Amino acid sequence: MAYICNGTKITFQLRYFIKLAYKGTNYHGWQVQPNAITVQELLAKSFSTVLRNKVEIVGAGRTDTGVHAEEFFAHVDIENEFKVKEIIYKVNAVLPNDIVVYDIFKTAENAHARFDATSRSYEYRIFLGKNPFLTETAWQFMTTKLSVEKMNEAANILETYTNFKCFSRSNTDVRTYNCNIMDAAWKQTDQLLVFHITADRFLRNMVRAIVGTLIEIGKGKMTLEEFKQIIESENRSNAGPSAPAHGLFLTQVAYPKTIFNNEQ
Repeated sequence: MAYICNGTKITFQLRYFIKLAYKGTNYHGWQVQPNAITVQELLAKSFSTVLRNKVEIVGAGRTDTGVHAEEFFAHVDIENEFKVKEIIYKVNAVLPNDIVVYDIFKTAENAHARFDATSRSYEYRIFLGKNPFLTETAWQFMTTKLSVEKMNEAANILETYTNFKCFSRSNTDVRTYNCNIMDAAWKQTDQLLVFHITADRFLRNMVRAIVGTLIEIGKGKMTLEEFKQIIESENRSNAGPSAPAHGLFLTQVAYPKTIFNNEQ
């Protein structure tokens, strides 16, 4: 949007939030990186093509290679207002079938998809058996019987701690390893076992490392007391292996209501 003031053209950017989802199987995560195809790259290209102007997309956070997102938000700055339904249709026509834009809405100019998020929720999905239709979206666990009761006892312990360095990828450049876990629990429906976790923030690889460690408890290879000692050690090498990426889904990103006040 541009105005002429004393003969000078002044351009104002309008900030829009994008609500989208993607299946991460074919992508090296969300964030743009050299020599790899990412969701952020394809989304930016699709918007630039449709709007006929190069734009930059800022996401709510990172997801690793192979990780999926059922709900993800990003923001983009655009000079002109547009017909939302028309742009959604055109962008989805350009995007591959495993990425979809659900909604676009105008918000405050200082609203930020990453820094304004108040919490994020993930699910890790395990299929207890073999299912050819879930090979890319669930960890298929066929060998050992798991004690879901013990795994839930350990999940409850997570909510009593704040420092989760032991579950963070090594050499991660962060200011703090503290996270406020608001909810963590396993739920089983028939052969589908799902770990739900919500926190104000997550460290890189944190959920997959937690799941891998809880599986060790479910197998009977680790006690609850040992689990506490691992958290208190703040040492990644003491925790269990990371669960495979393809079972992990980002399911919700929460924001203050003010983010949506300018929604069209």
